[in-house]
Parts: sequence; C-alpha cells; structure tokens
Amino acid sequence: MKWWSIGVIGLAGLAAVVAGAYSSPQALLAVAVLTAVGVGIGWPHFLGIPAKKTLAALIGLPGVGSAVAAAYVPAPAFLDWTPAFLAAGVLAVFVMQLLRGTGQAQRLESTLGSCVGVLLSCLGAGWIACSRFNGVREMFLVAAVSAAIALLAGLIRWPDRVVAPLGIAGAGLAGPLAGLVFSDIAVIPAAVAGIVVGAVLVSFRRLVVLHGEPLNLPAAVGIALGPVSAVGSLAYFIDKLLIY
Repeated sequence: MKWWSIGVIGLAGLAAVVAGAYSSPQALLAVAVLTAVGVGIGWPHFLGIPAKKTLAALIGLPGVGSAVAAAYVPAPAFLDWTPAFLAAGVLAVFVMQLLRGTGQAQRLESTLGSCVGVLLSCLGAGWIACSRFNGVREMFLVAAVSAAIALLAGLIRWPDRVVAPLGIAGAGLAGPLAGLVFSDIAVIPAAVAGIVVGAVLVSFRRLVVLHGEPLNLPAAVGIALGPVSAVGSLAYFIDKLLIY
C-alpha cells in the first residue's frame, strides 16, 4: 500500500472513535474492540514475524478485554484491569515463544515486538476511560483534534526533519485552539497534551519510514491504528494529571 494510505487509515480510525463517543458507550466500546483487533492482526504483519495468526490472537485479545473492562467497571477504576490484561498478554507471548522451541527464526524480534503490540492494543481502552471520566468534551476532543492535525502533517511527503517538528508544533497549537472552542481547558495543559500526542504520532511515522518496504493491508492497519490506540490512554492520564 502507498505510504499516505496509512495516514488515511489512522484518520478513519480516529474519526470512528469520535463518532462512537458521540453515539453511545456501546458504540465506543465496539470501536475500541475493533481497534484492538486491527492492531492484533496487523502488528505481526508490520514486523514481518512468524506465527502471525497465533500472535494476532495474543496481541488483540488483551486489548479487547481491557476495552470491555474499561466500559463496565465502576468509576473511577476505569483502567484498573488494563495492567492485568497487559501482563497476561505479555506472559502469553513469552509462553508461546517457549513452545516454539529453540532455534526458531526471529524469536527475540517476535517476543519484543509482540509485547509492544500488546501494549498498544491495551492502551486503546483509554479512549473509553477518557470519555467516562469527563464526558465527550475537554481532553477527549483536545486529544482527538491534536491527533488529527499530526496525522494530516504526516501525509506530507517531506523529510522527517521537516514533518516531525511541523506535526508536533501543529498538534501543540491545535490543542489550545480546540480547548478554547470546545471546552474551558487552560492553554498550557491543552498545549502539553497536543505536543505529547503529536510526538507520539510522528514517532510512528518514523517507524513506517524506517521500515522501508511496501506494506500489505493488515500491516498498514496495524501501524495506523497503533498510535491512535495509544493516544487514548495518553489523553486520559493527561486529563487526570493536568486538569483534575
């Protein structure tokens, strides 16, 4: 797939998150589950590691469990189960690699890369936590708008030394603007949120550039939805740390 299609998939995933949040809690949960599944299926393809089907289940299922828990646990323990699902996923990855036996190809890459995939899959529950914590406003929209600007900047076919500062600066400016329009968040917390979100997204763009090889559809979905998933938990924790 062409490089720009990854950004388009990321924007579509982000739009689905916002639409789900405005629709109903069940719709947002469905989007979070589908995002976890997309990361689970696509991440092994992006890494180019063996046992893709098994690893897809081991990466995606913890994210699904984390999303379901975040949607139904009593407040304010929205993400209390996320570390447990993350630990279970990482443990399952290690057990699976042990069962493959010694001398198997890319065992180290599979183990480390799959653990990162489990983390990204589980972090998507943060969108649900952010929505339940403070409603579909405030930091939720600040993070979504900042992420959209960073993803749009990533579509520009310029070198990373230009796109990375542009994406971070654009997201950092979009955060306060979104805060002024959609909420009453102070400028500094909104700017911090935008800069952090922008930095995460342009870092994933760098991963795509360093990969170098053409990506198939599952790989493009995995690398596009991974940062969108991560932004959810970032928004939630920034909201708790800087706003309340």
